[in-house]
Amino acid sequence: MLPFPHNDDLSFLKKWIDPLTIEEKVTELKREGKSIATLNGSFDLLHVGHLYILGEAAKQADILIVALNSDHSVREYKGCSRPIITLQDRLKMMAALECVDYVTAFDEKDPIEILHKIKPDIHVNGVEYRENCIEAECVKKNGGRLHFVGRAPGLSTSSLIKKIVDTCA
Repeated sequence: MLPFPHNDDLSFLKKWIDPLTIEEKVTELKREGKSIATLNGSFDLLHVGHLYILGEAAKQADILIVALNSDHSVREYKGCSRPIITLQDRLKMMAALECVDYVTAFDEKDPIEILHKIKPDIHVNGVEYRENCIEAECVKKNGGRLHFVGRAPGLSTSSLIKKIVDTCA
């Protein structure tokens, strides 16, 4: 179950789209003539590599919607020690970024269900997923295309965690 992200910062709430109402919001944006790009991930321990792919994703369309894995979803594919940062805090950080227009979340292990609802014009993913892009069929079936972004060497949450552990050891 996804927690409703709440806090006193109303600017954050301006960017939140509840997954239950995302189809209506996307329909409204498309009626306004806006093209939509999506990017999904856990974005646990936000770092400069994330900022790079977010910036590139924002260039692909008028609107960038970032879909974050719920805490449950992250644990399912990364293990019980993750996420380090809670969904609510990851959503707040993501919403604070100027290049991100909207944030949402999904509880499933993969983003297929939410992408079927959004039907993005462009879905952005890291180049490392090109061969095994699980979103490809869904995006193409709904008339969208894929855009792959190269990865900055050595920049990953896993490598950041290792560096922190090694530094503290």
